[in-house]
Amino acid sequence: MRLHKFISRSGLTSRRKAEILISEGKVKVNGEIVETAGVIVDPENDVIVVGRDTIEIPPVRWVKLNKPPGVLTTAQDDRSRPTIYGILPPDMRSLRYVGRLDYLTEGLLILTNDGDVANRLQHPSSEIEREYDVAVEGKVSNTTLIQLRAGVELEDGFARPTWVEISKKSRGETHCLTIVIKEGRKREIRRLMAAVGHPVAHLRRTRFGPLKLGPLKTGTYEDLSHRDIKALIDCISLV
Repeated sequence: MRLHKFISRSGLTSRRKAEILISEGKVKVNGEIVETAGVIVDPENDVIVVGRDTIEIPPVRWVKLNKPPGVLTTAQDDRSRPTIYGILPPDMRSLRYVGRLDYLTEGLLILTNDGDVANRLQHPSSEIEREYDVAVEGKVSNTTLIQLRAGVELEDGFARPTWVEISKKSRGETHCLTIVIKEGRKREIRRLMAAVGHPVAHLRRTRFGPLKLGPLKTGTYEDLSHRDIKALIDCISLV
C-alpha cells in the first residue's frame, strides 16, 4: 500500500494532507524519515510514525444509520446544531459518510472507514441509484409525472429521475411519490419538485444501491453484514 493511502486509511487525515505531512518530513517508516508519498509500505510489518504517534489501520467497518430530520451530515457545525456524530458512539467518529443527506431529510446514510470504496460509490460516474419516499404539497397530476419523467432543467443543469411513481401512501392534499435518482446533486429532489410546483413536505431515503433502510428505527444504526458490504463493492466493480 502507498504511504499516503496508509495514513489516510488510519483515519488520521486525508490523502492530500498526508502527502503534505510526508513532504514536510514528519513521517517515518521503520525509523527512517520518508519524503515521498508514493513509497510502498507493508501495513502488517512496517512501523509508520507521524509526528510522535505510531499509526495503524483499523479494521474496515461499514455502518448504516437511519438519520433523523433536523440533524446535519457533517462533523461539526459553527451554529452548534446537532450532527450525525452526536448520535454515534466515540468509536465511530472516524467513519466518513457516503453521500450527504440535508438537514431536514431523514433515512439511510452509510458510513465507513474504507475511503477508496466510499469515493467510488458516491462518484457520479458510478451512477449508484438512490431511492426516496417523497411527500409533496398538492395533488400530483399525470401531466406533472410525465414532465418529471422527461426531465427538468435546474440551475445547475438538466435533471431526470430514473424512476418516478405515485405511492399508495398518498392522503388528502399530500401526495407521496417514490423517486429514484443516480446523480445525488445537492438538494436535487427538493429542487426538482419545487420546479414543477410541488414543494417537498417530507423526504426520506430508503435505498442506496443494493442496500435498503429496512426496519431500522430513526436515530439508530447497525453494522452491515458481509453480504451487504459485498453487494456495495460489487456495484462499483461492475462500472
